[in-house]
Amino acid sequence: MLSVLLPMFAFAIASTGTPGPNNIMVMASGANFGYWRTIPHMLGIALGFSGMVVALGLGFSQLFAVYPQVHEILKWLGTAYLLFLAWKIGTAAKPEDAQAKSAPLTFVQAALFQWVNPKAWMVGIAGLTAFTSDEGNYEFQTLIIAGVFLAVSFPLSSFWCSFGTVIGRFLTSPRSLRLFNGAMASLIVGSIVLLYI
Repeated sequence: MLSVLLPMFAFAIASTGTPGPNNIMVMASGANFGYWRTIPHMLGIALGFSGMVVALGLGFSQLFAVYPQVHEILKWLGTAYLLFLAWKIGTAAKPEDAQAKSAPLTFVQAALFQWVNPKAWMVGIAGLTAFTSDEGNYEFQTLIIAGVFLAVSFPLSSFWCSFGTVIGRFLTSPRSLRLFNGAMASLIVGSIVLLYI
């Protein structure tokens, strides 16, 4: 297992740090609400995704093998929810109203979002199939993989949020914020399209 730790970390960094629904939403949240208000969102991603990897590794994959329609339903629910989030980001309030009328995702919302995030499913399943073997203790391997994702997730989300926070300092007019939020919403929709083609 130790021989695959370096490739596992590389995979986790590449898959978690690249643009996708989580990072785009964290960047938009940083721009709209600042770093500190986005911390629960980032913790929800880190713990929610790692928990999902454990659940997938310890049994949910067997459920989906027997009932593939459950996975298909979750996939479409996830797509619908991503489109809803893109709409919410794209229509976010102007700067002076943002604090009063909207709020960043909570810890629970971000953790639960992992279960309907198509990229999270693909990364989780890919990680489990690539870095587990029949030769070792599968449960232990699953926990190691989840731990690796937990270790890299918050720092990478923090980077995206910080980037959004810096951008947010330049979004001083309602028009510039509207354009930024529209671009973020478009990127989320684009990430959905890329996942299905």
